[in-house]
Amino acid sequence: MSKYIKSVLLRKNKPIILFLVKFFTSYFLLLGIYSFYLNRSQVKKNSVFSCATITKNAAEQAAGITRFFGYNSQVIQHDKELSMKVLVNDAYVARVIEGCNSVSVIILFLSFIIAFQGSVKATLIFGSLGSVLIYITNLIRIAILSVGLYKYPKQETLFHDLIFPAIVYGMVFILWIIWVNKFSNYSKK
Repeated sequence: MSKYIKSVLLRKNKPIILFLVKFFTSYFLLLGIYSFYLNRSQVKKNSVFSCATITKNAAEQAAGITRFFGYNSQVIQHDKELSMKVLVNDAYVARVIEGCNSVSVIILFLSFIIAFQGSVKATLIFGSLGSVLIYITNLIRIAILSVGLYKYPKQETLFHDLIFPAIVYGMVFILWIIWVNKFSNYSKK
């Protein structure tokens, strides 16, 4: 391939290449920071298990939502794995693992808006508000899922694998569309 063709291809695909570089750089940087946090904050030694604080908090806050709606809900550290047991009316209905605390989805969300660059102010505000919205939606997801599994245990696959991921990822997709169309440097202002 000639230097001219390479130069044309590079120029033509420069926005795509820059997006990919920014996305993967920010994604792996944020993921590295989160992995460092997990390695420092969760315990899995011998027969002692303790989830990271963010996972514990997400489980406790979701249980608080179910209690607000009149269900006797509690969360306890699982004694055989890194998860939090969710009990509704004393029935063990679900477990909250590291992947349920919404941090990995927030990292994906933030990496996209960083890659689809906007002003620093817009990125910080939209990134913060979007992250909080994702976190709160996830807490509501855990709460409703817990009650749903308590009432309809045979619908676990439908609830956990289909409906609730569609809601959370659908919301992230909508936030991305809003970001690109309203706040990024690519928007048609």
